[in-house]
Amino acid sequence: MIFNFKEENIDFINADFEIILIQNKNLEKYTQSQELFKISKYKGEGICIDMQNKILYSELKSLDYEDIRLAFANAYKALKKLEIQSIKTKCVVGQCVVNSFNAMIQGFTFGAYEFDKYKKEKTQGKLENILISKDEINGKTYNIEEARIGISYGQIFSNACDFAKDIVNEIPQIYTPAKMAEDATNLSKNDPKISCQIYESDFLEKEKMQAFLAVNRASIHPPKLIHLSYKPQNAKMKVVFVGKGLTYDSGGLSLKPADYMLTMKSDKSGGAAAMAIIKGASELNLDIEIHSIIGATENMIGGNAYKPDDVLISREGVSIEVRNTDAEGRLVLADCLSFAQDLKPDLIIDLATLTGACVVGLGEYTSGIMGNNEDLQNEFFKISKKSGDLATILHFNPYLKELIKSNIADISNTSSSRYGGAITAGLFLNSFIRDEYKDKWLHLDIAGPAYLEKAWGYHSFGATGAGVRMCLSYLLYLSRNKK
Repeated sequence: MIFNFKEENIDFINADFEIILIQNKNLEKYTQSQELFKISKYKGEGICIDMQNKILYSELKSLDYEDIRLAFANAYKALKKLEIQSIKTKCVVGQCVVNSFNAMIQGFTFGAYEFDKYKKEKTQGKLENILISKDEINGKTYNIEEARIGISYGQIFSNACDFAKDIVNEIPQIYTPAKMAEDATNLSKNDPKISCQIYESDFLEKEKMQAFLAVNRASIHPPKLIHLSYKPQNAKMKVVFVGKGLTYDSGGLSLKPADYMLTMKSDKSGGAAAMAIIKGASELNLDIEIHSIIGATENMIGGNAYKPDDVLISREGVSIEVRNTDAEGRLVLADCLSFAQDLKPDLIIDLATLTGACVVGLGEYTSGIMGNNEDLQNEFFKISKKSGDLATILHFNPYLKELIKSNIADISNTSSSRYGGAITAGLFLNSFIRDEYKDKWLHLDIAGPAYLEKAWGYHSFGATGAGVRMCLSYLLYLSRNKK
């Protein structure tokens, strides 16, 4: 998709179709389409296409960034079905010029995304050229340079999300830990500012990552510990992202029911997000050193699978009683978080499709933010609200910590209660965070929004790129505000 910002009046821009945004259901001034509005009973809600005048009307509910995304996504979804190559539109400026243009580009790109690799008949049309006029829908004046920055940000954010979506949507027979390592290697080859190191089983053994290795034990595909690095000169701080990269999760010997096993290709969403974030950060030229650590493996069944009742010794030396082999992501993350802390970061953020309990508690569209530092949580949440990624804070509870105690080990990998599972999983991970990093760590449970079996909002069926935008937005915030 090609975005072209035009410093001219929209009437002088040639395109196959024009998008007009409708606010407050105000249709009176669009005299050329009044007869169509009457015949189709269009009241300014949703989409209306005037084929005769080559105009698409799309409702803009407010100037909030999420409504901007939705208005342009809906417009693009309707127009991409037509045999056209270009569209033109006025711009929208809300509270912030950069964020408004960023949201505008995201709307177009998210509306265009489809994963149809395995379909015989592709649905992708010819619509590629998006011409954005300097004219603002409400006649506002704004800084043109900020608009161009917003368009650039929008393309970087959107491309990072599409990168993550393609990984998550790929099928498990293709997407093994080796494939994830290959994608990470190619990412570094295509961007000289990113370096990549792939660690094999012998390294995991040497590092005593027995929790990670146990999860992989029954898979025919060897595990991969992926380490991506972006190190700009004079970096003001160091941030490490840790991603859960379960390329498939059968549940292990605690086998998932068939219905719950479907969509488990999405259990690599955290790892995909960690890769996409460092890709976006490099393209943004941030002055922050960034590392992405991904534990890539499968959780399968077999005669050598790890078992309920096993006790595993983690890299941190914490012993873990296995009470359910389907609580495997936290075992991989435990060792990866240990590895990440050796990098001496100023901030650690892990992303994982960790618990069904988070989906039950927050619904399919919202991620959970957890950690020990309430100020850090609140700061991250405030930034996330503008990013398009929906999230909320789940506070740790000292009484819930009692539920993951073990009689034979330092900790159990599952709770003794069915309630509060998202938080007890976060508390499990907290057991592997050293005291000096307790206040420098955030856990993001993205299990709800990472993958959906129905389209919602501006998202198509499947992967959403959950976590990417809010983490990139937070990195931008840190770059601007931290000394």
